[in-house]
Amino acid sequence: MDTSVVVALIAGAVSAVGWIVNHILTERRERIRQRTEASLKHVERQLEELYGPMAFLLYEARRTYQDLLDTLKRDYVFIKGKPLPEQELKTWLFWAEKSFLPRNEQIKELLTSKTHLIEGTRFPDSYVAFLDHQNSWSIQHKRWKEEGVEYSWHSKINWPVDFEREVIVSFEFLKAKHTALLGKLTQNK
Repeated sequence: MDTSVVVALIAGAVSAVGWIVNHILTERRERIRQRTEASLKHVERQLEELYGPMAFLLYEARRTYQDLLDTLKRDYVFIKGKPLPEQELKTWLFWAEKSFLPRNEQIKELLTSKTHLIEGTRFPDSYVAFLDHQNSWSIQHKRWKEEGVEYSWHSKINWPVDFEREVIVSFEFLKAKHTALLGKLTQNK
């Protein structure tokens, strides 16, 4: 066999192998890019539709609660077994009806309508505790408003501090994940 034919066959084989390897690597990069884009899109939805709004509402609630404590000139609202003086009760009910209960309903609505965006594989216990807190307080308050049945002016279940902490931690985790995914996409271009 002529050496020029052998060289041509070897060159053709190397070229074919090179094309196949390039094709396989290009397809692999494309699959990775598609998975990264899908992950980025999901994280963006989590931040935009659930964790961003919830974090904002919780930060807002912190400030509002602190404003209430400043108005009451102390660092608590209720003392177990001791009723609020009439003027303080009016102040509390104003804050509860104009801020706390409506905000809690907004958070509840987000959780109810966006459960598919909750980070992780299960519904966190602190989220259930928040729902129990809000439902207990809301129904008692409505009953007082509509039927005059007095109650303790707050939920039977304390505000779940873990709920606020877990939402903020999830928000921060998703922000970091979002940044990493954006970096991964722009790095591969």
